[in-house]
Amino acid sequence: MAELPVIKRLRKELDGMKHELTVELPKELERARAHGDLSENAEWAMAKQRQEFLRARVNNMEARIAELTTINLDSIPRDTVGLGSRVKLEDLDDGGTTEYEIVVPEEVDGAQNKISLSSPLGRALIGKTEDDDIEVATPKGRRSYLVKKLVTIHKLLAQENGSGS
Repeated sequence: MAELPVIKRLRKELDGMKHELTVELPKELERARAHGDLSENAEWAMAKQRQEFLRARVNNMEARIAELTTINLDSIPRDTVGLGSRVKLEDLDDGGTTEYEIVVPEEVDGAQNKISLSSPLGRALIGKTEDDDIEVATPKGRRSYLVKKLVTIHKLLAQENGSGS
């Protein structure tokens, strides 16, 4: 069964944190211990803080990866906007167009137009298809959009795997 592309990135990040936690930090702690009195040793204190932070982060990351792996790609619609879709919208108020990608919270990036399913725009887009109109409440007031183009996660994964459609 295929999995969300974000999972690969999160696993790589997790591997890096585990390496730091099990290989690099023990060496730092050993070097700091060699400096003598640990009660006034800033290097020791910083390394211990980093170690605790990484332990917590690793636990959270493992839990999140486990949660994301339960998402069945087959349950994501193939013909309407869903998780992983790329959508080109025409702003019906000013005529401009913008492309968005619907992503999990770990990937949200406003500068790259990666929006969450739970954002106002994301919620309005779910279940829509090309040529559908949507209306969204924004800080600047209500905006109307037309879905000009839709590429679902299934089409994107097929393109990445070289099978085209």
